[in-house]
Amino acid sequence: MPENLNLLRAFGGFFLIFWTAFNTALVDVVGSEQQIPLSVVKLWASAFGGEIKSIAAKYSGSQLLQKKYKEYEKDVAIEEIDGLQLVKKLAKNMEEMFHKKSEAVRRLVEAAEDAYLKHEFDADLQYEYFNAVLINERDEEGNYLELGKEFILVPNDHFNNLPVNISLSDVQVPTNMYNKDPAIVNGVYWSESLNKVFVDNFDRDPSLIWQYFGSAKGFFRQYPGIKWEPDENGVIAFDCRNRKWYIQAATSPKDVVILVDVSGSMKGLRLTIAKQTVSSILDTLGDDDFFNIIAYNEELHYVEPCLNGTLVQADRANKEHFREHLDKLFAKGIGMLDIALNEAFNMLNEFNHTGQGSICSQAIMLITDGAVDTYDTIFAKYNWPDRKVRIFTYLIGREAAFADNLKWMACANKGFFTQISTLADVQENVMEYLHVLSRPKVIDQEHDVVWTEAYIDSTLPQAQKLADDQGLVLMTTVAMPVFSKQNETRSKGILLGVVGTDVPVKELLKTIPKYKLGIHGYAFAITNNGYILTHPELRPLYEEGKKRRKPNYSSVDLSEVEWEDRDDVLRNAMVNRKTGKFSMEVKKTVDKGKRVLVMTNDYYYTDIKGTPFSLGVALSRGHGKYFFRGNVTVEEGLHDLEHPDVSLADEWSYCNTDLHPEHRQMTQLEAIKRYLTGKEPLLQCDKELIQEVLFDAVVSAPIEAYWTSLALNKSENSDKGVEVAFLGTRTGLSRINLFVGPEQLTNQDFLTAEDKENIFNADHFPLWYRRAAEQIPGSFVYSIPFSTETANKSNVVTASTAIQLLDDRKSPVVAAVGIQMKLEFFQRKFWTASRQCASLDGRCAISCDDETINCYLIDNNGFILVSEDYQQTGYFFGEVEGAVMNKLLTMGSFKRSGCADLAVGGILPRMVSVRLPPCLGL
Repeated sequence: MPENLNLLRAFGGFFLIFWTAFNTALVDVVGSEQQIPLSVVKLWASAFGGEIKSIAAKYSGSQLLQKKYKEYEKDVAIEEIDGLQLVKKLAKNMEEMFHKKSEAVRRLVEAAEDAYLKHEFDADLQYEYFNAVLINERDEEGNYLELGKEFILVPNDHFNNLPVNISLSDVQVPTNMYNKDPAIVNGVYWSESLNKVFVDNFDRDPSLIWQYFGSAKGFFRQYPGIKWEPDENGVIAFDCRNRKWYIQAATSPKDVVILVDVSGSMKGLRLTIAKQTVSSILDTLGDDDFFNIIAYNEELHYVEPCLNGTLVQADRANKEHFREHLDKLFAKGIGMLDIALNEAFNMLNEFNHTGQGSICSQAIMLITDGAVDTYDTIFAKYNWPDRKVRIFTYLIGREAAFADNLKWMACANKGFFTQISTLADVQENVMEYLHVLSRPKVIDQEHDVVWTEAYIDSTLPQAQKLADDQGLVLMTTVAMPVFSKQNETRSKGILLGVVGTDVPVKELLKTIPKYKLGIHGYAFAITNNGYILTHPELRPLYEEGKKRRKPNYSSVDLSEVEWEDRDDVLRNAMVNRKTGKFSMEVKKTVDKGKRVLVMTNDYYYTDIKGTPFSLGVALSRGHGKYFFRGNVTVEEGLHDLEHPDVSLADEWSYCNTDLHPEHRQMTQLEAIKRYLTGKEPLLQCDKELIQEVLFDAVVSAPIEAYWTSLALNKSENSDKGVEVAFLGTRTGLSRINLFVGPEQLTNQDFLTAEDKENIFNADHFPLWYRRAAEQIPGSFVYSIPFSTETANKSNVVTASTAIQLLDDRKSPVVAAVGIQMKLEFFQRKFWTASRQCASLDGRCAISCDDETINCYLIDNNGFILVSEDYQQTGYFFGEVEGAVMNKLLTMGSFKRSGCADLAVGGILPRMVSVRLPPCLGL
């Protein structure tokens, strides 16, 4: 540890650190030993800090911009933001958007039920439909294949430029089903009437994307029609009936105990089929369900020994955990089913009384190769006469010796019996229990609207085709069940299928005015289970390889990102659909987790009516408290928006360009101009936001001429050390000026669409803007950005500063400006400054490039800006000089920020409070 450690803060928030080599004294030119005089270091810091700040201020035009905003101070009205009113208004906007989607689905339900009511089943029906796999396919002679007629597909920008048919739907049939099975053909025939409703829905709400009908028979009708491609094995794994949206719409929440026979007779293939059956049952369970698995022979064996006697939530992490334990099962001994049934009934009864489960449907799934008794005494004790627990029996193997006992058990307890002989039979037979559980809904004609949590379905063709170019799309689905209304079958409760439509999560963000939330503010939404629907910290995909989803991406709990709320006050209030406010100090990581911003957030929350979601808004104190309104004429603003250096945040909704096809190719800037000039009267725009954009355009316009004059002055920036100047305002308006040619830029992706951290996005301001806002007004903050393409440090340094409307420190930040300069230029300025030295007897005694002195310049987060070893720049100082970093912590120059690890693991069990949708009694 260097004892003669010195640290001096230079202008701009970075630190100069130096010390002499351990146990080595400096010797000047005369030969007398000297310590480094503090006056020398002050001179270095002053010289370098003053010069680099002067360069940053000059080329960014910060003083000019600050002056211009001050000139308009008298024309500005400052308003305090009412967080509760804001979140209620945003929730109302989302409610209206969701309502439009659910109404589209309701029209599909009515059309489907009417079409089925008029249809008479014809076992000999021959009908040529558009099979999604076979369309446009020809045989060796050039003729279209059967069910593969010509189907016109045209790229459509609303559907991510995928080739689709917006006039017709087409039909996908699972690989393990016969395309011309009479049940399939009849279902496809009567559901053809949905085409008109699909098109009508899209005309009414052009923001709709995929609409579909998933049949209980297994086929999937999708609009717009699209080509499906089998995998390399010629298989399409997609079956609409095991998708969450189908299961949630078809059934109520349920508590399930799965009993698996592991007696000696289950050895070999039977046990393999039994394990696959359990796994398929788990696929049909969702976040509103609870379950446990018990293997039995002479004894009971809980598949997860730590969870005996209780049920756990059927989220992805828990289901995967149980699947891993299934592999440990082996068959031996004698099957004592009576012990297992007693345990299952007791567990369901006790769990039901805790109030933790679904408090709705309950079921026991029995997977065995036979039963020697009907066990009616057990059922009489626990389940009769009410029969609240349904019994579903799965007979494994081809023998039918004990089938009668299993059939009786199922029928006597309002369940279902099925026999599974091969692995290929598993999925189709498991799905049968869903039709039984759907009967109460069907009989009572309860068309509940369900919304799924955020998910990615990579088996769909649109997801597969987008993965290579744009990454997988996170979405939620609104779905409703379709029932038979025929009088002769109504008492039987026949489920025809489920209709639905997808809503990309990014569509939710378009309803949120980012400019109203401040620099660090954000909106987020969660489900009734506390899982995140949208949140800036939700990152469902791994950074490397956009196709790779994180295992638990769809079940990240709010408490795992808002981790400072250790008592779950915020989470529980939102799960219980309350309206209110909550405040806490938070640490937010930025710059890919390398830096931390510490702030106090005020959270406002309320429910989104008609959905299982709740909405929250986080406003950071100091930046999310006030909003100001400028006042300029439309003519002035339009004139200054025409400047070539102006751009707007692409992901912000200044105008809704999705409503009409002719608007979808417009940029937001083009849309604003056409809206203000009256050329597009059908455009729907945010008048308040546009007024503020015009104000910012007028105020910032003079900086363009200022930057141009610097660029034209040949005596300035002759070594081209400063490459880019830029500014951004609170309305998402940006201006950029290059002092070198585009091809000469050291960092080619800076401020481009690929550089997500440094541009305005739907959920955050640029990194350089956010960091500048946390500094003392007038001071610059510096950093070495990392390349988005190579994940390596760039050979540039970014400097930025915030612009405030008023001189008051609490005044809202209205803009930020900055420059990007070559790292070599920045470091050269430092080494030049360090060679300026104090006079010792008239001689130059020391400099920072003396080999006996260790010199570093680090930023205010501890990252190295300058080092004698060039390769160390950009790294965290503690990685390079751990002992010295510890000394700086001890000295109080830095303090450790204890951020929680936001990477979520499959922690089990997670018994958290949930709010379940309504269910029907059995």
